Amino acid sequence: MSFLTTSAAVLLATSAVTIAVSLIPTNLTAQPAQAGAAMEDTAIRPFKFRASDEELADLKRRIKATKWPSRELVADDSQGVRLATMQKLADYWANEYDWRKVEARLDALPQFVTNIDGVDIHFIHVKSKDPNALPMIVTHGWPGSIIEQLKIIDPLTNPTAHGGTTADAFDVVIPSIPGYGFSGKPTELGWDPQRIARVWAVLMDRLGYKKYVAQGGDWGDAISEQMALQKPAGLLGIHTNMPGTLPDNISAALAGGPSPTGLSADEKYAWDQLDFFYKHRVGYAQEMGNRPQTLYALEDSPIGLAAWMLDHDAASQKLIGRVFDGQSEGLTRDDILDNVTLYWLTNTGVSSARLFWESKLAFFAPKGVTIPVAVSAFPDEIYTAPRSWTEKAFPKLIHYNRLDKGGHFAAWEQPEIFAGELRAAFKPLR
Repeated sequence: MSFLTTSAAVLLATSAVTIAVSLIPTNLTAQPAQAGAAMEDTAIRPFKFRASDEELADLKRRIKATKWPSRELVADDSQGVRLATMQKLADYWANEYDWRKVEARLDALPQFVTNIDGVDIHFIHVKSKDPNALPMIVTHGWPGSIIEQLKIIDPLTNPTAHGGTTADAFDVVIPSIPGYGFSGKPTELGWDPQRIARVWAVLMDRLGYKKYVAQGGDWGDAISEQMALQKPAGLLGIHTNMPGTLPDNISAALAGGPSPTGLSADEKYAWDQLDFFYKHRVGYAQEMGNRPQTLYALEDSPIGLAAWMLDHDAASQKLIGRVFDGQSEGLTRDDILDNVTLYWLTNTGVSSARLFWESKLAFFAPKGVTIPVAVSAFPDEIYTAPRSWTEKAFPKLIHYNRLDKGGHFAAWEQPEIFAGELRAAFKPLR
């Protein structure tokens, strides 16, 4: 998403991928999902993915053949992702990382593909054992993927094993955005957040859900807020961890106007975050929003892809740097490389970036959502939405909580905290 118009991060891809789609009871193999490959129908097909040994060997060869730049000329991250961080990442990726482990995790989950509006939509669909579970569609962002949400599936569908009660149970639907991951790549213009929101409503209806809620951060917020504006019959409310709440004077100041005055402590904290982001970090979103096709390096160099994806927001970049320095954090080296490798193997570095080009939304601005909304404000998000701005942006605010820990990839980094937020957020809508 261009943050002047959208939001998010990038991921690399290169070789063709063989996708095994298990069609029970037979074993058939299909090529990667592509838009317009066949007449659209309403069938829901089981899905499995396995990269070839040749593709994984090629990935390691490319990592080892990386042509490195000279070291940055500063002692911090102000020139970008540090050379030492990327070299440690490359060493682990080429010599220790095992993609087959994440394939096994994905294989253990119910995965499906269905064609909607001419594009194959991949999704994970895990039902709770509780018959009264609340259905929820959860949407990732950029540079994220379904990998972001894997840790919250069991806490949401099996809450009694994670400090909750049966009354907290959810059925969880986690789709891959078109152009991302295992979903098809659109072959025509017009795949913006509004269109994806309409597709998500069709998906939930196709799954038989007549009442449900939606959750998202980053692009997932943009799509969820558009669902809220479109008001499909089954949507009860939404939860977001990166809401659009900026007052007009804050937006004007970020565009070059006078700095705002009279801010509360929480508002000043958010202003400082936004001011830093717009001055120092928004470049990736501007490039993808204006010239996504130029990013050929993301499709040709694994290290180029990984560096582009890591340079998303300051707090996440610092966290990932600490991870590759051997510190214990909410994310692990495998977490980070699972996500980057998914982008590489699905060849979605450029196709994912096109969503920034498609979207014309003012990403952080209020959109006029009038259905129930819940907000979790994490301290290391791009900006931590203050309660004052949030209450004005969402007249039917049913939950607001300012957390002590967590950043842009909150579900991935702090899954238990995140799951607890969703239980509390949607309790009024059960």
